[in-house]
Amino acid sequence: MSNRRDFIKKTTLGTLAISSVLGVSGFAANHENEEITAEPKEKKQQKPIIISTWNHGLPANKESWKNLKEGKSALDAIEAGMKIPEADPTVRSVGYGGYPDREGKVTLDACIMDHNSNCGSVCFLQGIKHPISVAKRVLQNTPHVMLAGQGALQFALSEGFKEENLLTPESEKDWKKWLEDSKYKPVINIENHDTISMLMLDQDGNLSGGCTTSGAAWKMHGRVGDSPIIGAGLFLDNEVGAAAATGLGEAVIRTAGSAMVVELMRQGKSPYDACKEITERIYNKHKNHKDMEYLQVGFIALNKNGEYAGYSLRSGFNFAVSDDVKSHRMEDAKFKMSWDK
Repeated sequence: MSNRRDFIKKTTLGTLAISSVLGVSGFAANHENEEITAEPKEKKQQKPIIISTWNHGLPANKESWKNLKEGKSALDAIEAGMKIPEADPTVRSVGYGGYPDREGKVTLDACIMDHNSNCGSVCFLQGIKHPISVAKRVLQNTPHVMLAGQGALQFALSEGFKEENLLTPESEKDWKKWLEDSKYKPVINIENHDTISMLMLDQDGNLSGGCTTSGAAWKMHGRVGDSPIIGAGLFLDNEVGAAAATGLGEAVIRTAGSAMVVELMRQGKSPYDACKEITERIYNKHKNHKDMEYLQVGFIALNKNGEYAGYSLRSGFNFAVSDDVKSHRMEDAKFKMSWDK
């Protein structure tokens, strides 16, 4: 993977399309003597494609890609991919092995959404290794979008999930060490590598997505971040595109971050420009906020043409990409500022 302080290559500007929607007044004023001789060409859709956040997105992508190529549904493929980091004890911010809250309890959040805007979500779930699977069951088997806490656990058990201890010896050791000072500074790139969010454009050109996380390390018991909240940690509109967030959930919730990224794409912005604008909006709204010292947020976005991008407030954010062009790879996101600023 390239050095995180290196920028990814500058986005190449596409050819400007002239259309009656964008066009006539602004274009004609500056091009009075030019003759328009061709209709705008429709952009070819690149599919399938999967993007997901952070290094642990790479094995997740590979599993999702395998399932998609085997003919599984998009939701099944997302679930299969997300279960990889959820079950990996070395991934300290997702599922089993995730850092606990300040009471030493591992609490999990997850959501999943399909191209028809069906969605399922669980938050403050304890004792279940695969919250993404429970979220999918909420989508499929209930009339609700979100189940929380003890209710989410009761539902999971009724669906046949097994309750187990998710606090690994390594996480327990780190938690006890943290208790010595009990200082809460959730620097996302350093203390924990945060959420895995995944966006997918399948072979049929339909969008879907999911998020799963154990949340910020040493959080207050009962805290819920942006990841299980449709419109904050994840949002998609199958006519337009999809977006997902990572970083400090409170900042993303305050700004309905992912929904706003999708809305900008609806207005014609590229995935990169949409991610950048909402990241900068979050920065402007938090410049004088108490969270600013350790604030990191990042977004990934994918539109209906298979164009994708990532952008973050501070350096260090990367994301995994899988497609038929270059197979599975990591890419570094552009960012507004470095951590030392």
